[in-house]
Parts: sequence; structure tokens; C-alpha cells
Amino acid sequence: MPDYGALIESIVRRLVKDPDAVKVECTSQGNGVFEVRIRVAPEDTGRVIGKKGATVNALRLLAKAAAVKDNEKVVVDILED
Repeated sequence: MPDYGALIESIVRRLVKDPDAVKVECTSQGNGVFEVRIRVAPEDTGRVIGKKGATVNALRLLAKAAAVKDNEKVVVDILED
């Protein structure tokens, strides 16, 4: 099983201005479903979402591509404070 949280975290840290504020949690929901939750500094939320959600959709696509080999599903969400 790949570490989906580490994959997403390594990408998000390169996108934001404050990489120390990035927190990524990955939990298993059972049956091969994983949930990755991303927290960033409030000023970096727009960078992670991107124009019309393009950046977050790209993150979701990468996680999905990593999970397909192991027949798993990954859900990526951005949490706001």
C-alpha cells in the first residue's frame, strides 16, 4: 500500500508559501478506501485549490492514479479553519 498522505504532502509543500503549516492526515475508511485531509495556512488555501479547482483536481487525479494499481480508492479534501 502506497503512503498517499506522504505523496500529497510532498506535492502540497512545494506549492505553498508556508510549507511548515502544511498538515496532511491519511486515514483508512476500510474496504480499500482512504481519506486524505489537507490543512494549510489560510493564505495558501487558494494556491492549493487553484483556478476553478484545477490544482486540487490534479492532486486528486495523482492520488487516484497511485491507488489504481492496488485496487484502492483515495478521497482528497482540503480542510479550512
